[in-house]
Amino acid sequence: MTLSVPASTGLAPRLPAIAATVTVVLWASAFVAIRALADVFSPGAMAFLRLFAAVIVLTVIVVAVRLRDHRPIVDRLPRGGTIGLVAGYGVAWFAGYTVLLNWAERHLDAGTSALLVNVAPLLVAIFAGLFLGDGFPRPLVVGMAIGFAGVAVIAVAGGGGDGGGGLDADWLGVGLGLAAAVLYATGVLLQKFALTGVDALTATWLGALAGLVATLPFAPQAIAELADADGGALVAVFYLGIGPTAIAFTTWAYALARTRASAMAATTLVVPAIVVLLSWLLLGELPTIAGVIGGVLCLGGVVVARGLLPMPVRRPAAARIVERVHVRPGG
Repeated sequence: MTLSVPASTGLAPRLPAIAATVTVVLWASAFVAIRALADVFSPGAMAFLRLFAAVIVLTVIVVAVRLRDHRPIVDRLPRGGTIGLVAGYGVAWFAGYTVLLNWAERHLDAGTSALLVNVAPLLVAIFAGLFLGDGFPRPLVVGMAIGFAGVAVIAVAGGGGDGGGGLDADWLGVGLGLAAAVLYATGVLLQKFALTGVDALTATWLGALAGLVATLPFAPQAIAELADADGGALVAVFYLGIGPTAIAFTTWAYALARTRASAMAATTLVVPAIVVLLSWLLLGELPTIAGVIGGVLCLGGVVVARGLLPMPVRRPAAARIVERVHVRPGG
């Protein structure tokens, strides 16, 4: 999706921020939609249907853009190692993350799930410290301690879901939410590198296609569950594919390729609050008090680790990498 605005309008410099805001709102709505569909579609089937709808919409957009530019699609396809990066983040993010998040929301309310997934920026920072030689500066260590203390509070107190298994179900939901965050962070790291060799629209389209291929084993189950779904459920599952996937992932890739995380910090940290509000208004669900406390700790850890609070230390390379490879957990 090419976003071009004459510089004289003054809008062009703000396009990345606008794109990120669109992504934030759509991804927040995805947590609520997934929770609403938890009793209608199984995790794998929901992921397949969501990606199926997304690939159809993205294919139409890609073809339309290429026809407008009078350029064949093959001219914009990635080559060499970029292909592997795109396929990797497609499988990890579009497929694996989506299936695990769908599963987690069978045990946790939407707000708690969003709060848990927001530990993903900490995971990116840990990756930078372990594998990119940037170590663990004090803000990161303090932020990790605060963030994972919040995870512990959520896990011990329970997520407020209806998994049916008491504490065991809550622990399962928390574990699935954290596993989804790991795949999310992995996917964004791979995508950040891939975007150096492919445009945002093509990257999103091919990533969704890779995710769809990875979820093909769930296709028979998805077809069977479609037969029993009502009209509202059909609209919701295809909304997941069109809004929070086709549109939001494209605007996300556009913003990620052009901005630093610090410029978007205030917007991204408000996502769980949006999810909690929408979940309350549309589903009548709220996280437990302990879940809210744990979630605030998780977000506080992210704020500290990413250096959003002033600290009397020079921020080393790890903090700068976290800014460049920003993780905005979404639905």
